[in-house]
Amino acid sequence: MKVLCVAEKPSIARSVSTILSGGQITTRNTADKYVKNYDFIYAARNANYTVTAVRGHLFQHDFPDGYRKWSSCEPFDLFDAPIETMVSKDCKGIERNLMAEARGAQMLMIWTDCDREGENIGAEIVQVCRKANRNIQVKRARFSAIIAQQIHRAAQNPVELDWAQVHAVEARIFLDLRLGAAFTRLQTLRLQGRFPELDLKVVSYGPCQFPTLGFVVSRYEQVQSFRPETFWYIYLAISRNVNGRNEETEFKWRRGHLFEAPVALAIYELVLETPMARVTSVKKKSVKKWLAEGLYQRGFLSYPRTETDQFDPNFEFMPLIEKQAVDPAWGAFATGLRNGGFATPRMGKKNDKAHPPIHPTAHAGNLAGDEKRVYEFITRRFLACCSKDAEGWETTIEVECGGEEFFTSGLSVLARNYLEVYPYDKWGDRHVPDFAEGETFMPAVCELRDGQTTRPALLTEADLVSLMDKNGIGTDATIAQHIQTIVDREYVMERMEGATKYLVPSTLGIALVDGYNKIGFDKSLSKPQLRRDTEREMVRICEGLKSKEDMLNEAIEQYKALFVKARGDFDLLIQHLRVSLSLAVVGEEDQHQAVEEAEVAEAEAEAGEEEEEEEEEGEEGVVEEAVVEEAGEVLQARTALLLVPNRLVHRRLSRLTTLMKASYATRLSIPLHANLMRQNSSTSVSSLHANHPRDQHLQRNPLHRVRG
Repeated sequence: MKVLCVAEKPSIARSVSTILSGGQITTRNTADKYVKNYDFIYAARNANYTVTAVRGHLFQHDFPDGYRKWSSCEPFDLFDAPIETMVSKDCKGIERNLMAEARGAQMLMIWTDCDREGENIGAEIVQVCRKANRNIQVKRARFSAIIAQQIHRAAQNPVELDWAQVHAVEARIFLDLRLGAAFTRLQTLRLQGRFPELDLKVVSYGPCQFPTLGFVVSRYEQVQSFRPETFWYIYLAISRNVNGRNEETEFKWRRGHLFEAPVALAIYELVLETPMARVTSVKKKSVKKWLAEGLYQRGFLSYPRTETDQFDPNFEFMPLIEKQAVDPAWGAFATGLRNGGFATPRMGKKNDKAHPPIHPTAHAGNLAGDEKRVYEFITRRFLACCSKDAEGWETTIEVECGGEEFFTSGLSVLARNYLEVYPYDKWGDRHVPDFAEGETFMPAVCELRDGQTTRPALLTEADLVSLMDKNGIGTDATIAQHIQTIVDREYVMERMEGATKYLVPSTLGIALVDGYNKIGFDKSLSKPQLRRDTEREMVRICEGLKSKEDMLNEAIEQYKALFVKARGDFDLLIQHLRVSLSLAVVGEEDQHQAVEEAEVAEAEAEAGEEEEEEEEEGEEGVVEEAVVEEAGEVLQARTALLLVPNRLVHRRLSRLTTLMKASYATRLSIPLHANLMRQNSSTSVSSLHANHPRDQHLQRNPLHRVRG
């Protein structure tokens, strides 16, 4: 019997052949220069095997000639246009090889990656082979790592191809083609001619591409619109001997912080009236802490494009752990696992039913650069998840001071266990003094302090991948491709700041997203809801709950309605883009003018600075009035910082900020026993209005009422 095995990549075909043949292989060239045929006898099945490969998808999908040219039809017509499926031109040599090998084979065994995409590629292989041999028997090899045990098991226990997964991927391919072509033609044809900058560009749309762009634009606009807010909190601390040293132990305010200074100040006054702190609770308990492509093809790692975090109950850990015992960095830890330190990994929440969690399949001691770092991280994580939990003893102390609740906690690590091999987790000792429930003490520090909210950072590629994964945009195999697409389309730019690469939307990217948002769809084209719905429907097809045809019909009708609305209100997007592009040009001129004006203002400020400082020295009694009068200048200066380099206004802003801080310190850094605002002591905090939106919990939450 002859068995034809077809892998998804030439490298996988070579690795599978080497394992099954024991190294006794005959190699033949094919019509495709990247693909080889490997012939051998597989002793376990007493059969002649030929292993070959494809290079990903064989088929391409497009509209027929009557719809292919952009001028041949209205973009809307593409929602119902026929779709042709044919072998890609660059896969013709592979097609000829498959047909030639299939003619003399009795069985076709699919060895593509075990995910939905791999299942669909397997179906394409079946269609090509059955053109040459309609009666060939089709089987599917299930495996997740290029290791001998799994490869032999897959070869000896083949299963059926999962046609439900095949249909789910076909539905997505057809839907994406219709949506992408219709909206891309609409955008490009409407915008070219109106904007010279776009005359030579395709303004593309993709149902994954646009939500990906939407994430980048959303974060950028959050950064741009951010204005720091001052908040207030009570800092309470005690100074005591801890392990032979006098250390200050901070107790955190249970409220966290407040954004209304008068409310925070009034609460602080009440704390000062009865400053003696009382320990209300001391709790002690035991605690525990637990927990890329080329490496996969060369047999060092399991399949990397998986979100699975559950190992199969029959997964064999020890053979893989034993392979790591020779490593000089973590070999001793691996040996410890073999000698009683092993613990079965916890079950996670995700299982793609095709792959185990990523793990090392062999020891690799000769890697370098990024490959070495990736392999080390994965190996250390695998060994860590096979180890016992880290163990510790946690102490939590709660105190009450002036009617307010504060707390602190300490930790003593008793057994590091997995932390010994996994340095990426930090879990260390935090010592606190000994306290007894009911004990009272006078705090060493009780201050009302202020802080400011911090600006969010622009998205990194890792941040964007996390957002896409969380919202169901793309698959583990396509996420990187979607990110690269929005960069190639110049919707997003990559900006290096030090060693970190941030993603910044271009003017065009921002205008497209904001323009579509102004149209006001029920489900925005730049938000993840639509794509998330598609992914859910694909899962239903895989589970046999919906047919491919029903899913496509429902989705196409939904997108038709969105297209009609977009086409009717497209002038809103055009107007928004025109304004955005105009501002981008004018903004450069305004930048130069702002710098010149700021330089003049800086020179005037420096000339009068010495005289002003002398006047301020003689007016200590009215420092607060001076601060109030100049507060407007501070705001203007901070606004200027958004337009010109910091150095041009730094000295002036620093002086004004120092004055304001000095004023706050005069009013708020009050001795522990001071009789603060005694003239207003009859006013309870509960009668004050918490006007800041973030402080409304003072009125809403009965647990957070302030005692008067």
